[in-house]
Formats: sequence, structure tokens, C-alpha cells
Amino acid sequence: MKIVILLAMRSQNAVIRLTFFISTLLLQFTLTCSMAFAQQSVISYVQPFSGTSASTTLASQHVEDKTERLANTIPAVAPPFSMTQWTPQTQLSEKKCLAPYYYNNKKFYGFRASHWISGSCTQDYGSFTIMPISGILRTKAAQYAENYAHQNEVSTPSYYKLKLPQHQLLTEITASLRCGIMRITALKTDSVYILVTPNSDQHKGFIQIDPVKGEISGYNPVHRIYQGWGEPAGFSGYFFIRFKKSFTSAGVYSEGHIFNQQNISNKKDIGAFAGFKLKKGEQLVVYSGTSFTSISAAKANLESEIKKDDFNTVLARTNQVWEKSLSQIRISDTNEKGKKIFYTALYHAMQHPRLYNDVDGKYPQFDGKYQNKTINKGQYYDDFSMWDIYRAQLPLIELLQPDLTNSLVNSMILKGEQGGWMPIFPCWNSYTAAMIGDHTTAFIASAYHKGIRNYDIKEAYRLMRKNAFQMPDSIDYLNGKGRRGINSYLKYGYIPMDDSIPEAYHKREQVSRTLEYAYDDYALATIAKNLGKEKDFKELSNRALNYRHIFDPNVGMVRGRFANGNWYEPFYPDHREPYITEGTPRQYTFYVPHDMPGLIGLMGGRKNLENELDSLFYKKEYWHGNEPGHQIPFLYNYTSSPWKTQLQVSRIMAEEYGEGAGGLSGNDDAGQMSAWYIFAALGFYPADPVSGDYQLSSPLFKQTVISFNNGKKLTITAIKKSNKSIYSSKIILNGKPFTKNQITHQLLVQGGELIFYLQDHPPGL
Repeated sequence: MKIVILLAMRSQNAVIRLTFFISTLLLQFTLTCSMAFAQQSVISYVQPFSGTSASTTLASQHVEDKTERLANTIPAVAPPFSMTQWTPQTQLSEKKCLAPYYYNNKKFYGFRASHWISGSCTQDYGSFTIMPISGILRTKAAQYAENYAHQNEVSTPSYYKLKLPQHQLLTEITASLRCGIMRITALKTDSVYILVTPNSDQHKGFIQIDPVKGEISGYNPVHRIYQGWGEPAGFSGYFFIRFKKSFTSAGVYSEGHIFNQQNISNKKDIGAFAGFKLKKGEQLVVYSGTSFTSISAAKANLESEIKKDDFNTVLARTNQVWEKSLSQIRISDTNEKGKKIFYTALYHAMQHPRLYNDVDGKYPQFDGKYQNKTINKGQYYDDFSMWDIYRAQLPLIELLQPDLTNSLVNSMILKGEQGGWMPIFPCWNSYTAAMIGDHTTAFIASAYHKGIRNYDIKEAYRLMRKNAFQMPDSIDYLNGKGRRGINSYLKYGYIPMDDSIPEAYHKREQVSRTLEYAYDDYALATIAKNLGKEKDFKELSNRALNYRHIFDPNVGMVRGRFANGNWYEPFYPDHREPYITEGTPRQYTFYVPHDMPGLIGLMGGRKNLENELDSLFYKKEYWHGNEPGHQIPFLYNYTSSPWKTQLQVSRIMAEEYGEGAGGLSGNDDAGQMSAWYIFAALGFYPADPVSGDYQLSSPLFKQTVISFNNGKKLTITAIKKSNKSIYSSKIILNGKPFTKNQITHQLLVQGGELIFYLQDHPPGL
């Protein structure tokens, strides 16, 4: 009996040990899988060619203006928010609305150190191009251009590779914040030439070569756009290039003619070349520094950021930066297409604003005349496509990178101090008066009310108030300072049709200006209240209701109005009218994000708002390819049918974003179009970014984790009945039912878990 018991005990112990061993293996396997997921690369999901061809989405096919069907993104190689993006160049010009790269172009002209505003219809500036060629020296673009094929391209946010069959060269490029490094591999033994060209359409610029030191340097002067078009912008794009290998020949050229001298300036198509003898398999490394202040600063930037590091070292660093940035939002889902679109959108939303200062803090004075300043706190940024990005792209930065937001706000304050007026649309480090509105105010108010406040809010308020209450003198106004049409707006409470706004790139557009100034007045009023400025608060709050003055109750929409009160005739609700910016009266009627109860009252109640929204979508008058309507799908949250927000947002994500080169439905506009997708996929959107509230929809992915810089994480989970489930039956926030259609910024950044239970049909239907 004892023997039997002993054997049983031994058998039991063996089972326990075996069970423990198997459990340990399973635990290790689980941990390994978890680590593999945690370490899974997200950079591989980014498709840099997205948006480099004409849009193929449904809504874009109804757009008459072909330039607005171009997303105008580029396959940019650089860390997020860099000074200079490096891109393959298939367009020679810095001409307005021509991006450096289009997917369907057939010729390759080199690698451009670009300052193109991603997704815009503006122009490049201060750029230069490096082109490697082999065989006989040729300096005319038409002669050295390479026929290239997409199967020879590899593109990621941190790396681009292209094989040049004609020249028998393999070219690769990676970059740091202000610098680039190119690696050229000879596929046969031959002479190889590096051509460097400042891309001035004005036939300006300077380039010099030092064969002894193995250096090329120069600059491309920047010229203004919009207000002051063509005038010097007061700074240049500077570059410094060095090679490890000694030159076998060198020189400068203009219009294809070679000159036996070491520098050349202010002529058409100028450039410099350096010649080398390379054996098959031999590599040539080209180091490039850039700056907006001087050649010596470009050199110092290069020595600080890259030094003499090899190509792979720089690439690894930039890869790591992108992985960290993109991984702030981690997706767990089998929807591979959705992940590609999402991370590509995040890449596009992290191109701008542009870093402007050197490693030592020096940057060109805003609206200056070749004077430089030094920033003492944070970094200095420019290229704010403000009419576009205050809606979602800047709020995305506020959500993910509040420290960067502080630098952006500080940069705006510096611009206002240096130029005397807070800029409306600061690009090219100059006043532009481009587009409409005064949305620097909306941006600063948005950041301020989210608790991002590491800047002088009193100085910011002084500058914003000046814009809202004063008319600049004639010289300043012509220069692009102040609000366009401010006198009319203050006098009538709206901008009448009588005022054509002649001193602006966008003339007229009186109704849209009135609507957007009303929003900016609301934004400024919120800061006035916080600062205890009661008189300003009351006046600005009243002005925030100015949208009522251009709402015609007879047609139920906004409409052009004359100073005598008469309405503009005839009225075409679905045509592009001169008093509307890039849209129609029907579309712009919904732009009252700060006072939806007031708009609902004018429309005759919540049911009428729902009917008008239904009509817009039924008539296919909603156009996602431009910004003024981006909040519209979320406005169903103010009706008794919030499920229609979930329906329309899901439809737009499916129809208006794709994987291919034509996968964006309009100008990406410095990442605004992309930021819309990011928020929509997460399940919330800042329809009124100043308020700090987000309108809820339904998340696209099964699980998404957002890591905030305060160390907290928010897990967003979608529990779906089927793959078709998009309608929310209930929401749970940190274990408790959440019944509102809006959620606050403060709740999101506190972290926790937000669970959406989704079903196939709207609740109750």
C-alpha cells in the first residue's frame, strides 16, 4: 500500500513539474509575442508616395479646379518637423502649385533639399538640388535627366533609394533635422560628376567650389509670395556640401556653359560640379548642411548633427526618431490597409511647421531684411498653413506633443513682436495675408485652454487684440499685416459685398471672412475672460455672434449682403459664389463651430439641422477635399441622430482615403487632410478646437493605444458584433458608462480605457 501511495505521489509531482514547465513555456511565448508586438516596426506602414498623384477618390471627381485635386505631397526624407526635406525631384521649377515630385512624371533631375510645404498649392523656396551623373559631363537638365522607373525606387520617411540605369549609379539618401547625407554606388567603373544647382526661378543666387578642401557652398535667395509677391523675403536658403573623396575636376556653369572659375552668381541655371573616378562597387558619400542664416551656419549644423558619421549610422538614428514618433499611437488590428493609411497620415501630419533655427539658436528675423535673431527658449518654427491646420493638424500636435506646441506658440509671439502685428498666415518667414481668417488667435486659444501655457500669454493677447481691434496704416496693410476688411467688419458687424477686399490674394469672400472672424473673436473672448478683461470679453462675445448678420432666414443659409442690408442676388446655394472661400453657401452655412445652439435656432431647431445635413450629403455637396467642411460630418452629434455622424465619418474614411498615389481627395495642406483621418480613425474630432471638446464618432480599429507625454496611456477599444459594425450602442470610460456625444481633452490625456461597443445597425432602428 505504501509503495502504491509513493508511486502516486511521484506521478503527481511529475505532472506538477510538467505543468509548471509547460506554463513557463507558454508564459515565455506570450512575453515574446508581446515584445514582438511592442517592437514591431510601424515605419514600414508609411507610404510616402501617397498623395503624389491626382486624386482618385469619389468626391474629387466633382471638383472643377484640377489643382485642388492634387494632394501635392512629396516622398520627403527627414525627421518630423525638420528644417529641410529631401525628395527626389521630377519638376525643375520652384513655381507656385508645382510640387518637386509627381508620381507620374518620367524624368529624374536629382535630389532636392526642399522647403516645399507638404500638400500645398504654394511654391518651394531656398532649395538646391544634387544630381549624380556618370560618363561625359553634362550640365543642362534636359541632357542629364534620367528616365526612371518606380520598381527601382524604395521610399520611407527616413530613407530613399533609386537606381539610375542610364548612369549606372545606385543612389541613397537619409537625413537629420537640418542636414542630409547621400551615398552613391558606382555600378560600373566610370567618371562620376556631382552637379549642385541652386533652384532660383529669379536667376539669382550664388555658388562656389573649393577643390582643395573638397567643398561646395552657396545660397538661393527667398522671394515672397502673396502680399509683396516677388520681393526679397529677407533671408536665403544656404547650403554647405563636403566630400570625403578628392575631386578629379571641378568648375561652375550657367545655362550649360562651363566656366573656369570657382564661383558664379545671379545668372540663369547656375551650378557647380565636382568630378570623381569611381571603380565598380566604389561608394561616394556626399554630406550636406542647410541653414536659413548663413553658409557658415549650414556648415556648423552639419558638423553638429552628422559630423563624420557614416550613412548607416545617420539612417539608424532617423529611423529611431520616426519609430518613436509614429509609435505614440499603436494600433492592434488585422486591418492592414487601414494601418497603412493611418501611419501615412501621421507621417504627413508631422512635416510642418518647419524648424527654422540653427543648432546654436540663430534664425532669420521675421519680416526682416537679412537680420538674424537668436532664440533663447525652445525652437523657432515657420510655415504655418494656418487657415488649414488650426482645425485638426495643430490640435493633433497639442494632443501628442505639448512641448512642441509651446515652441510653436512662442514662435508666433516672436513673429508678432518682430513685425509689429500677429501674422495671419506666416510662411516664408514673412507676412502673406493668404487665405482668410485670423486663426493664429484660434490656435493660441486652443493650446491655452488645453493647459499648454509655457509662453507669455499677456504678450500674445496684446498682439491678438491688436489684430482684432485695429486697422494697420496703409503701408503695413499692403505688406499683409492685420485682418483684411477689419474696418468694414467693425462698422457693420459683417463684411458687406461693397468691400471687395482688394489688398489680398483672396479677394472678396466676404461671407466666409465674416464667419471665420466671428470664430476668432470667440477664441479671443475666451482668453479675455481668463485674463479678467471683462470689457473685451463682452465685446468679443457679442462679435462672435456676427455670423447671424449674414444668415438669410428666407433661404436658411448664409448669403452675401450689402452695406444697406440688401441680399446679394441671385442666390445659388450649391455654386461657387464670390463671397464664399473655396466652397458654396450650403457648405459654409455649417461653419459656426463655436455656437451650434445659435445656428440650430436660426435653422429652426435640431430636426431642421439634421434635415439640412441630410440634404448636403444626399446632394453629394459635401466635399472632403477642402477644409471648411471638415467639421460637418460630426455635427449630427447636435441632433437626435448622432449615429449619422458614425455613418458619414466611416463612409468618408472608406471613400476618400486610399493606399495609392491618388489616395488623398485634395490638397493635404500641411497635413490637415491627414490629421482629419487620424482623429476620425481614433473615434473623436476637434470640431471646435478652442473649446477643448472632441465630437465622438466610432473608432476604426479594434484597439489603439495613445501614449501621452505625461506618461499616461489611453487605450481605445472597439468591440464589434461584426466587421461591418460602425454604430455605437454604448461607451464605457474607465469602467463607467459614458453617455455624452463629446469628450474633453482633459479626460483623454488622463489616460485609461475608452471602450466602444459597436453594432451593425443604428440603435433603435
